[in-house]
Amino acid sequence: MKRSAWRYLWSARDIRRKLLITLLILAIYRFAAHVPVPGVNADAIGAIMSGGGAGSTLFSLLDLLSGGTVSNFSVLAMGVYPYITAQIILQLLVPIVPALQRRMEEDPREGRKFMEKWTLILAVPMAALQAIGQINLFNAFTPVPILDNFGLFGEYWLSSLTIVISMTAGTLFAIWLGELISEYGIRNQGLSLIIFSGIVSQIPNNLGRIMADEQYRWLLLSVIVLVMVLIIAAIVFVQQGRRNVPVMYPGRRVGNRMSMPVKGTLPLMVSMAGMIPLIFAQSLMTFPAIVASFFLDSGNELIANIAATVQTAFGGNSNFYWITFFFLVVGFTFFYTDILFAQQNYGENLKKAGAQIPGVSRGAPTQKYLTRVLRRITLPGAVFLGIIAILPWLLGLVLPLGQNSGLLLVSSAGLLIVVGVVRDTFFNIEAELKIHGYDDALLIK
Repeated sequence: MKRSAWRYLWSARDIRRKLLITLLILAIYRFAAHVPVPGVNADAIGAIMSGGGAGSTLFSLLDLLSGGTVSNFSVLAMGVYPYITAQIILQLLVPIVPALQRRMEEDPREGRKFMEKWTLILAVPMAALQAIGQINLFNAFTPVPILDNFGLFGEYWLSSLTIVISMTAGTLFAIWLGELISEYGIRNQGLSLIIFSGIVSQIPNNLGRIMADEQYRWLLLSVIVLVMVLIIAAIVFVQQGRRNVPVMYPGRRVGNRMSMPVKGTLPLMVSMAGMIPLIFAQSLMTFPAIVASFFLDSGNELIANIAATVQTAFGGNSNFYWITFFFLVVGFTFFYTDILFAQQNYGENLKKAGAQIPGVSRGAPTQKYLTRVLRRITLPGAVFLGIIAILPWLLGLVLPLGQNSGLLLVSSAGLLIVVGVVRDTFFNIEAELKIHGYDDALLIK
């Protein structure tokens, strides 16, 4: 009888140490998430969250992406989101800028170090700009500003600069904690676990808000539990989806004999892009509302009206917003998948290995064929991700959710992150167990 893998987790000293370090760092992050920005008005934050409308929905979306820190408007209010955005931007620039592409191809290890360095550098100004945009945006949604006398070009520029610096430092602190987890805790899971911890920490509060609705509490609870079960099953099914393309590998010479060619497969994922298209589409959808917030008090009535219209359209509570969001997620899924697949260059790599897809020429024709196959199987994955992104809106059309529509973020986009992180963590722990000699460890997948 085989021992349980969970007993191995605690009996293996190195694995136990990594798990404890990970839990300790996550506890530090959650503690820091409750340190408010100097001078923040908690009542104004509460008014936005409970007021419904565009402000409440957009607030909930940003709260999800920041890992639950926007609701406290802490120094970690942006979480690791600026770093992720900088990472996406640099990844998109690789196939566009020839110098970057050559650097990545000539020495992949040094190329990764170069990308990590510039991702961190780019994250700093992006964090500062996002801090200014968030403050101006939320001030526009409530008659009482969340931060009094905020303005970098006025009388209170020094205190405003201090707030921006503290929020930027909070983002860098969160990134540092994520890197510590990846280095000393669970490998390559730091930033994902930071976001994961924020989403999970919101569940008790969301349940409390559901139970506070005396009229629909049991209906809402039943629907959300049912949605969670269905979404988890669908996410696992789609993320496990593969298209196995047959590949013939050349035989090996053993002495004077040549072995027969070996038949293998090249698995292509249905959902290669993961959560990145949703995050990228959300940042693009939020950007117009943030820019419009700078012109609400311009003094020109026409410009102010246009800014108010843009803010309403992109505030997260209009049909236009959700329909546009769906198509952006689908579009970015194809776009990001194409970029990732082009960087891997399977056509050239298979040619170097002497392998060939039956009926397809080596090199560029192979890459073209695989790209065509990948785009076909990406379609259901892209549509699925788009539906996940707009699920709160879809359910809000048929159910009496009212101000509780934001709770469904935990059951849709939030669950996509949670399930993905849990699966990756389990696979990571399984690999650690095998490294330590526990080959019979069977984790639940």
